[in-house]
Amino acid sequence: MQPYKFRDVEEMLDSLPKEERKITEFLRALVLDTLPQAKEKLSFNVPFYAIRKSVCHIWPGSVAWGKKTYEGVSFGFAYGNLLLDETSYLESGTRKQIFTKKFLNLSEIDAPLLKSYLFESALIDEEIYQSKMLNRLRKH
Repeated sequence: MQPYKFRDVEEMLDSLPKEERKITEFLRALVLDTLPQAKEKLSFNVPFYAIRKSVCHIWPGSVAWGKKTYEGVSFGFAYGNLLLDETSYLESGTRKQIFTKKFLNLSEIDAPLLKSYLFESALIDEEIYQSKMLNRLRKH
């Protein structure tokens, strides 16, 4: 469990080291500009973005996952396994569904590519929602 709980995203941002904050703010703006319909909320002390369901998250390394911290900022896609990631830009590690990319500085961020993944994630989110709604209708 994390030893503290931020009240909001601004408080979380204020706690970050300078480089992490720049990366996190850039990624946050990218998400909010690309997916204005997405809702932002803190979960596990980091920003998560959802339309129908969770689409993506931004995890600054200095915000502990349990007791662990790391360098950089991780940008994760909730359904990364469904994205067309032909260049293997994203990493799955041992995860089956959530794919991420870690950034140590702003120059590493491929904004156009991340935007395309965000647009695709929004489409996947809608497809999953529609599929679940159809299944519910068929059961009734």
